[in-house]
Amino acid sequence: MASGFGMLENLAFDGRGKMLLSEGTLFGDGAIRTLSPGGKTGTLVSDFTGPGGIVVNGDTILFTTGNNAMAGLSNSKNGTVESLDLDTGEQTTVAKGLTMPNGLAKLANGDLLVTRNLGSDQGLTRIPAAQPGTPASVRTDLGSANGLAVSADGATVYVGNTFDANTEIRELDATDLKGAVHTIKVAGSGSSNAGDDLTVGADGNIYMALNGAGKVVRVDPTTGSTCEIGSDLPLTSSVRFGSGPGWDPAALYTTSFDGSVHKLVPPKSS
Repeated sequence: MASGFGMLENLAFDGRGKMLLSEGTLFGDGAIRTLSPGGKTGTLVSDFTGPGGIVVNGDTILFTTGNNAMAGLSNSKNGTVESLDLDTGEQTTVAKGLTMPNGLAKLANGDLLVTRNLGSDQGLTRIPAAQPGTPASVRTDLGSANGLAVSADGATVYVGNTFDANTEIRELDATDLKGAVHTIKVAGSGSSNAGDDLTVGADGNIYMALNGAGKVVRVDPTTGSTCEIGSDLPLTSSVRFGSGPGWDPAALYTTSFDGSVHKLVPPKSS
């Protein structure tokens, strides 16, 4: 659908007809770019280092910053969660003092979750809605936590990994994040898969980008079965179903570190 961006980490839809893209660079600042269904590009905000996960919350977008390898390996706490009002353009720092916040998700109670997949204390951090200035680690036993998604009913949190021997998706109870973990193994070698972002479809299945393998797979959380639904997508980093005017809700849209955006259209039933 589009190419020529910098390193694309994540995507979301603003519900108004724009795709939002978090664009990073090896040197210098990144930005949240926009893409229309017709291919027109733009910039929503810029001058942020390492933008990562994006969440749309009504008329506001939330996104992480400081998501880069150097921050993770050096345990830098320059990471933040930022908000932008789509109507007024007002920007606000929601939380700061985070280390390499990568994935981002919002729970039903308004709390935010972020993941970290490099350095020490990899895992999951909660940012309470009532006190966003007090982020706290939830657990560090999830491996190199990266992709993050919440089920449609808000009951389940899914956390994927990247740099472990096996590619796994951990299933957590959204109301008891420190409780029991159900592990779903994804087919293939963890080192070659290099799992990245993930999303949950209307069918309840998990759709995961495999950055290293250049694929998108569908994972049944009940049976654990894995089905490849897209390939030849080098360095694919994120995946979302279309949402809003001009975007196909049945299609999956992907971003890549090579600066491209692709659309995966399901085959027509016979």
